[in-house]
Amino acid sequence: MATSSTNALCTVTPALTEGPYFVDEGLNRSDIRSDPSTGVAKAGVPLTMRMQLSQVSTLVGCTPLVGALVDMWHCDALGVYSDIAAQSSRGQRFLRGYQISDANGEVRFTTVYPGWYQGRAVHIHFKVRTNPGSSSGLEFTSQLFFDEALTDIVHAQSPYATKGRRDTLTTRDGIYSGGGSQLLLPLAASEGGYDGTMYVGVRV
Repeated sequence: MATSSTNALCTVTPALTEGPYFVDEGLNRSDIRSDPSTGVAKAGVPLTMRMQLSQVSTLVGCTPLVGALVDMWHCDALGVYSDIAAQSSRGQRFLRGYQISDANGEVRFTTVYPGWYQGRAVHIHFKVRTNPGSSSGLEFTSQLFFDEALTDIVHAQSPYATKGRRDTLTTRDGIYSGGGSQLLLPLAASEGGYDGTMYVGVRV
């Protein structure tokens, strides 16, 4: 199954809330599936995602955003985030990591399709920073969302199915309503999982 999206190159991407689960782990890696302390990868349907970053300006138009640090983090198949005391995962660092955008403004992550937790549609968080720790650097934060029909297919499989059907779709997610229709990740089936490219434009 392939999914579509209104996402487009050189268009300013809506910013969305960071949420309560960002931890600046400093993990420079493309494959974010495992906990570095154990090397054990989280179970789930494989998801390969490329993100192409552009800086959009009224003066110079659209150019690749090169050398930006892009963090990505999300819950596992059962809705748990790593390194969160309230979720009994403190000290673990699965499904977190960052990449530096290349000369084309691109980063690539290998992960698993996210699960769900109460009150939220299925999503992935990401943050783009051009100079982390400096007040002069750009910082942009948003979230990615998924086609609900595809999520039904994925979540009917193990280990997702043990949690049951999610309680919130995109149509009822208050964060999605702030621009999520422009943040749907287009995906196509690939090697037992899914593969897609997301365009992210930031205003400079």
